Amino acid sequence: MNFHTRKWIKPEDLNPNATLFGGRLLEWIDEEAALYAIIQLENPRTVTKYMSEIDFRASAKKGDIIEIGLEPVTFGTASLTLRCEVRNKMTRETIVSIERIVMVGLDAKGKALAHGKTKLEYVKDRLTDD
Repeated sequence: MNFHTRKWIKPEDLNPNATLFGGRLLEWIDEEAALYAIIQLENPRTVTKYMSEIDFRASAKKGDIIEIGLEPVTFGTASLTLRCEVRNKMTRETIVSIERIVMVGLDAKGKALAHGKTKLEYVKDRLTDD
C-alpha cells in the first residue's frame, strides 16, 4: 500500500465529539481515489461508482496527522478497483479501511469508456526521452 497524501486534522475537520468528522474523511478518500484513478486510466472523466463497507476502526483528533493509502486491486474494462487504508502517521494505527472503491472512466456522453489497461503504470514510465 502506498501512502501518498497526508492531512493535518484542524478544528474545522472535527465533529461535536472533537474527533475527525467521518464525512470529511470520506471526502478526502474520494478525492484521493479519483486522482489516483484519473492518472492510472489517463481519463479526467473518471468517477466513483462504488464503495464497499467503510470500517471506521479508530478516530483522529485535532493536531493528528493522517495519511491516506491506496492500492490497485483489479482493472476492469472501464474501471479500476482500489483498496484504501487511512492511518495515523505517528502511531500507524488504522483509522479507516475500505476493501473496494470502484472508479470508472467515462466518455464525453457519460458512458463507460474502455481503457485497455491491465496493470499499474507510473507516469515516469510513460514519458519518453527524445
